[in-house]
Order: sequence, then C-alpha cells, then structure tokens
Amino acid sequence: MAKVGLLTSEQLEFFNSNGYIVLENFASRDEIDGMMKRMEQLLDEYDYSTSAIFSSRNQQKKTYDYFYESAEKVSYFFEEKAFDDDGNLKQPKQLSINKVGHVLHEKDPVFRTISSSEKVSSLLKSLNYKRPVIIQSMYIFKQPGIGGEVVPHQDNSFLYTEPQTCTGLWLALEDATIINGCLWAIPGSHKKGLVRRFMRDEKGVQFDQPSPSYDQKDFVPLEMKAGSLVVLHGDLIHQSFENQSSKSRHAFTWHVVDTDGCIWASWNWIRREVQPTPLYAS
Repeated sequence: MAKVGLLTSEQLEFFNSNGYIVLENFASRDEIDGMMKRMEQLLDEYDYSTSAIFSSRNQQKKTYDYFYESAEKVSYFFEEKAFDDDGNLKQPKQLSINKVGHVLHEKDPVFRTISSSEKVSSLLKSLNYKRPVIIQSMYIFKQPGIGGEVVPHQDNSFLYTEPQTCTGLWLALEDATIINGCLWAIPGSHKKGLVRRFMRDEKGVQFDQPSPSYDQKDFVPLEMKAGSLVVLHGDLIHQSFENQSSKSRHAFTWHVVDTDGCIWASWNWIRREVQPTPLYAS
C-alpha cells in the first residue's frame, strides 16, 4: 500500500506540468474538527485591545513591528475596515478576523501535529526536499461577506531562497467554492519564473517591481472539499476573490523551504532569532 502523502509518478507529472496538485482527503474529519475547535478557543482567549497594531499613534511603525514579530509568535490580523474610528470592532472578533499567523505550526500542538505529520514529510520527500523547514503558517478565515480579495501573487516573492525552494501547502477546512472565495491559479505559470520580490529594508516592506497585469481567462478555479490539500509551486501565480457568500471558507496553510544547500535571502520579511527545526534530514 502506498504511503499517505507520497506522490505517484502521475501526480508528480501533473504537478510539474501545472504547478499545483489537489490531494483529496488529505486530512480526516477529526483533524479538521480539531483545528477548527482549537482556533475557536484561541480567538475566545484573545484580547484584541492589547495589540499594538490597533494603536492610532505611530500607526505605520507599530503595524510593521507587529507584522515582523509575527515571524516568531502567534499574531492576529483583522479584515480591512473591521474597526471604527475609535478602534472598536464593528462586529464580533470571530467575524472580523482575517488570519492568524505565522508560527501556529511551532507554537500550537494541534497545528504542529498536522503540519509536521509523517504524511507531510512523505509529500516533501516526493518533491525532493532534503532538509525542509516550515517557514510560516496561517489560519485563514475568508469571512462571509467581508472576506477580502487576495491579488495574484507568487509565494517565492515573499519567501525567497537561493536557489528557490518554496512550496505552499493549502488545506481546506471547509468546502472552497467559487462563490465563497476558492483559490484560482494559472496552470503552468510557474515555468515563467519569478516576476517580483517582496523586500524588507529600514523603511518597511515593498515590492521591487510593479505587479504585471493578468488575463482572468487564464486562471482556473481550484474548488475543493474540506480535507483536500493543494500543493502550490513557489512560482505559481494564484489568487482568490472576495467571499460573496453567507458561509466562511476556513483554511490552514503553511509554506516550506529547503535548508540543504539553500540560502535564506537577507531581504525577506521573516528574520528569525531562533531558526526553525527541519522536519527531517536526508
């Protein structure tokens, strides 16, 4: 019997050709319920009023600092326009949160279990990773009605190694459909290389090039059932639209880079004091 997560030759061929592959039933119902219940608990315990990101004084610096610090802690990011002029949420925090990141895979045992599982290691071995580390993770909510658009991008822009090694793993915790904001991708776009880099310096973070324009007819929707995992090449161009439905679209996503013979770019936004532990070394 094939090991769970290990890609077949046909699956590898599809991935290499298209830049993505959807693996159905990657997570069990119990695993999905465990992650969603754990996130519900984390949100219940979180006091948003204590976070510097919501301060009106020196807002840009505080926002950048909060973002940078999330590289080594669990941080909470809200939807645009979630707050009124006085800094109060317009609706309950459970319906205002955009994502939680960026080290759930390290700091929380529930999310660590799934992201560091044997089936994930088997998948990465299929992709020839020698000493992979999870460099970031996010729980994304895509709230009903207000879940915002994510513009076309490539993951290598944000998580750059030399040579480039980023792979995205995106796990649907709820059904992802066109109406509630599923992922869309341009098949084969990973073959054209990286188009721009997201760079951090003393002034903050910014792209080194403007975004190219894309023809929407080139994108295909990646509708998935809860429990399905999509594997995304780091150069694949992908996006998602606003959630126009009355149902959320929860997902857990994490990104992996290799550390075997690879250099983490000094201009990446993630700058860690404690380096992540490899999932395995081969």
